[in-house]
Amino acid sequence: MNILNKLLLVGGCALLLGNSVAANATVNVFACEPEWQSLVQTLGGDKVSVVSATNGLQDPHHVQARPSLISKMRNADLMVCTGADLEVGWLPILLRRASNANISAGKTGYFFAANYVKLLGIPKIIDRSQGDVHAAGNPHIQTSPKNVALVAKALVQRLQTIDPVNSDYYQQRTDDFLAKWKIAERKWKKELAPLRGAKIIVQHTSWDYLMDFAHFKQVGTIEEKPGIPATSGHLVELMNKFKPAPADLIIHASYQDKRPSEWLSQHTGIPAVTLPFTVGGSDQATDLFKLYDQTFAIIIGAIKHKS
Repeated sequence: MNILNKLLLVGGCALLLGNSVAANATVNVFACEPEWQSLVQTLGGDKVSVVSATNGLQDPHHVQARPSLISKMRNADLMVCTGADLEVGWLPILLRRASNANISAGKTGYFFAANYVKLLGIPKIIDRSQGDVHAAGNPHIQTSPKNVALVAKALVQRLQTIDPVNSDYYQQRTDDFLAKWKIAERKWKKELAPLRGAKIIVQHTSWDYLMDFAHFKQVGTIEEKPGIPATSGHLVELMNKFKPAPADLIIHASYQDKRPSEWLSQHTGIPAVTLPFTVGGSDQATDLFKLYDQTFAIIIGAIKHKS
């Protein structure tokens, strides 16, 4: 065999090997939040490797575009983020610096979960003087279990497009997940049914989808303007409003400063609780099922104890 034929043979084998590796390699996924990291891992199993830009005790609005995150994004085949402007302060910077064509806007690897659910809390007027206002609507879609199922159905299709060789594997895992999720949703709704109409005060406007799922009524917000820390004057106004006619519960996320909620609780007698908000937001919320198990157990326990 002459040298030219040898080179052609080696080159051909390398090409075939490269295609084989590409077909069977782990899909690298960059998730912006822990809930999507958990969902991708559940649907993708051992065919995916997932990292999250944030953790359960971190405010997803504010993230530093660290070199380590840029490096992880540069190697990603798929990016899974919330969207709806939740990451608007940091994600564009990461995307620009990572310069990864696989996950650029419009590509298969560019996935925003909020595109697959009905967004609530869309403002009628966009005025940045009113605080952290999201023009597309409330981005905290993970506070309702029904949104997770909707995102899962879209996400599996994206995994199958990126890695068609393992399409059946992804579909089977997704079908198993959705079957278990449907049972869990029925259980959660049954547990929450006696609390229908409960009056809830929130620290930040993060909970629209929880209110919708549980049929709660949001009656007050500790942050007078979203994303801007509560003022003493506003807290006094809330105290004067709710001390004579208390609400059922005050809730805040585990990443938030709990002092405003606790102050209002102490001065009104309304119980205040910390909710995990996402996977990893507490020691118990280690996956999506446990996230909602604990969230609803805390709410139900606090309101029943109050009664």
